Amino acid sequence: MSLGAGPKPQEKVGGTRAAAAGQRSLTMSGRNTSELQVFCSSSQPFLQPLWDHLRTWEALTQSPFFPAIFSITIYVGFCLPFVVLDLLCPWLPALRRYKIHPNFWPGVRQLLPCLGQTLYQHLVFVFPLTLLYWARGPALLPAEAPELPQLVCHVVFCLLLFDAEFFLWHVLHHKVPWLYRNFHKTHHENSPSFALATQYMSVWELFSLGFLDMVNVMLLECHPLTVLVFHVVNIWLSVEDHSGYDFPWSTHRLVPFGWYGGVAHHDLHHSQFNCNFAPYFTHWDKMLGTLRSSQAK
Repeated sequence: MSLGAGPKPQEKVGGTRAAAAGQRSLTMSGRNTSELQVFCSSSQPFLQPLWDHLRTWEALTQSPFFPAIFSITIYVGFCLPFVVLDLLCPWLPALRRYKIHPNFWPGVRQLLPCLGQTLYQHLVFVFPLTLLYWARGPALLPAEAPELPQLVCHVVFCLLLFDAEFFLWHVLHHKVPWLYRNFHKTHHENSPSFALATQYMSVWELFSLGFLDMVNVMLLECHPLTVLVFHVVNIWLSVEDHSGYDFPWSTHRLVPFGWYGGVAHHDLHHSQFNCNFAPYFTHWDKMLGTLRSSQAK
């Protein structure tokens, strides 16, 4: 009896230790599961730090100066590499293999008026409008960043909407002589085109395209970060289309199936006027019979 009763206290102690160890294991497992759920439930692991950093500059981004400063900075920044290439072309013949018009490069007398008109229009027309908009009261920035798939989809949809809207606007301003003569002819004064001629346009054209941009992001209820990304992409694609350079990494070479026109596509519009009215994609020109391949010119 005494031998049989001896091990019971040890068995009780052992059971207590096992229970404690099990409890600790469950606690650690629960903590790890909770941490994993928090990590996995974060839908913006890449965009949230970027958005948090941008929000620290809220005093600048919410000021009436920001839209004009942002637009000019991004635009000139994208134009500058092509301006440098144009200045180097006479001395580096190897660059000419990438030019659509190998024997053309703009001079200072062409570059400065284009830059001057862009700065003038932003100062005299764009800034006063943004000042009026700012006077209504600054919009509160959301604390959360957009999800990456949402941002990408909204940027693509904005580009597709703008492409359709500008196609219609562009056709009208070419087919109606009064519209072309008074509003769109300015943009065609530089042919062949070059990067700084991208925004060489009438005030009406500048405001029309800006209005389309603004309406699209409002219709889709885009996040402010998405709006910034869309404007950057839109400015880049516009500058590239007017740059006169067709590189192996140009956008139209990266988009498959000929869906994107690109620089040679738009250059053909500037030289022939009656084709390739869409700014970026090719489907509208295909459907309406105004598409012309640069290889067939």
